[in-house]
Amino acid sequence: MMERKLTEARWTHIALPSCDLDKAIEFYTTMTPLVVVSRHEDKDGRNAWLSNDKQVETPFVLVLVEFAKDRGRQQPQLSPFAHLGIEMPNREDVDRIAAEARETGCLHWEPTELPPPVGYVCALKDPDGNVVEISHNQRVFEEVRTRWGS
Repeated sequence: MMERKLTEARWTHIALPSCDLDKAIEFYTTMTPLVVVSRHEDKDGRNAWLSNDKQVETPFVLVLVEFAKDRGRQQPQLSPFAHLGIEMPNREDVDRIAAEARETGCLHWEPTELPPPVGYVCALKDPDGNVVEISHNQRVFEEVRTRWGS
């Protein structure tokens, strides 16, 4: 049986805002080899996770997010929400990286626990100002492996 839980640091996803999630899903599932892994919704909006069909060994996910307050309003690429995501196997890893980033002045978001499917996260800014999210218990890796693993 394939291990489904994260056991090492891994680059897991990139997130992009979407002004119309349904149109974005249609585009990516028609024009690229991506398929919908799962969808999530709450009072603030909805999102979809897309990846290569049954990409179990090294899943990488495109997360498309439609915020209810922004529906219908285009947002530029690499806007304040867009980020590169790295998932860590331990909560302590997030705290350790956040502490290092705080010391060097590149901490963008303090560590915080957010509702599922987000988990425990902090974010950094790279030298160019790009946002890099560091997370634990976000379960992107685990969810894909659970769905498609043997």
